[in-house]
Amino acid sequence: MLNGFRDFILRGNVVDLAVGVVTGAAFAALIAAFTAAFLTPLISLVTGGGKVGGAFTLNGVSFPYGLFIGAIITFLLTMAIIYFAVVVPMTAAVNRLKREDKPAEAQPSNEEKLLVEIRDALRSR
Repeated sequence: MLNGFRDFILRGNVVDLAVGVVTGAAFAALIAAFTAAFLTPLISLVTGGGKVGGAFTLNGVSFPYGLFIGAIITFLLTMAIIYFAVVVPMTAAVNRLKREDKPAEAQPSNEEKLLVEIRDALRSR
């Protein structure tokens, strides 16, 4: 039973998935910190300054739309970096491998060439 579990854990897809999840979580934390440190203050300055910029109050309830704008920017930055750092290079690598995997076109053998010449000679008569 433990051997089966070990084989399952050490299977390539599981390890790749685990690395991807951990890397994605660390990357998301990095982008969130960037947004909190740089973009949220910029949004606050542009949309009204104060402690939480980009907020309005209606019947005593605060609606901080600046936080939502920050989340949208975080999402777009994350997707752009994933696209340009992962998807584009992987697509290029896959396309390069596809071009290399194509078998060379088979050249006609000498017998086939002779048969074609005989056929063409008979047609011309």
